[in-house]
Amino acid sequence: MKTFALLLTLALLAGCAGGLRIDTSQPSANHDSRVQFIVLHYTSTDLQRSLQILTQDEVSSHYLIGAAPPTIYRLVEEDQRAWHAGVSEWQGRTWLNSSSIGIELVNPGFEDTPNGRVWYPYSDEQIDALILLLKDIVQRHHIAPENIIGHSDIAPLRKLDPGPLFPWQRLAAAGLGRWPEAGAVARAQARFAQGLPEIGWFQQQLQQVGYATPHTGVLDDATRRALAAFQMHYRPSRFDGVADAQTAALLSVLAVSRP
Repeated sequence: MKTFALLLTLALLAGCAGGLRIDTSQPSANHDSRVQFIVLHYTSTDLQRSLQILTQDEVSSHYLIGAAPPTIYRLVEEDQRAWHAGVSEWQGRTWLNSSSIGIELVNPGFEDTPNGRVWYPYSDEQIDALILLLKDIVQRHHIAPENIIGHSDIAPLRKLDPGPLFPWQRLAAAGLGRWPEAGAVARAQARFAQGLPEIGWFQQQLQQVGYATPHTGVLDDATRRALAAFQMHYRPSRFDGVADAQTAALLSVLAVSRP
């Protein structure tokens, strides 16, 4: 009896040693990448501190791009979720950590001085490196240009990065974002100069472009911040959250041309 029990135990162990077997001969064509968005950030500090924060503290990003030299660091594998977006929303999708790749650029952000807030520019070399990285990610994950966005776009109540000096128009020229056609904006602005739409229209257009915006019909704080985030992206010379004719023109052109 003991011999039989021993043989049975050995047989069961041998079966377990074979492990789980899964037939992969019938792959489905019906799938796409979990990555739908790319979110761009600045670090607000230097390289060494950025690396410490993103590798040892309770935040992370998939990539970090240094300033000088613009070394590209991969910190989290793309098939893993990095903790860079936080409470966020774009095009109705929330908590974008699960569906995005985060890229941090080493940049101080801004400094408040007695003469006002001073923003720090990005070097051409750093943006060149970013463009190369973005093209590689977009090609592999088939990400739509309108889904390359800033932290301020997906969290306008909390965030300002990558800031008004980030060159969104340059990225759009490389096929890595959207930018409204200047002539269409000028024509629309001339129309809106004759009279502005109600605030509810601005809220609807912001949502159409992708921003999370309340539908209150009044220029509340959340709407002002969403407007300011939109302006910082598409009109960085003035991002005061005021619903003016130029902002209406930019919104109308982008909302109509959205794929």
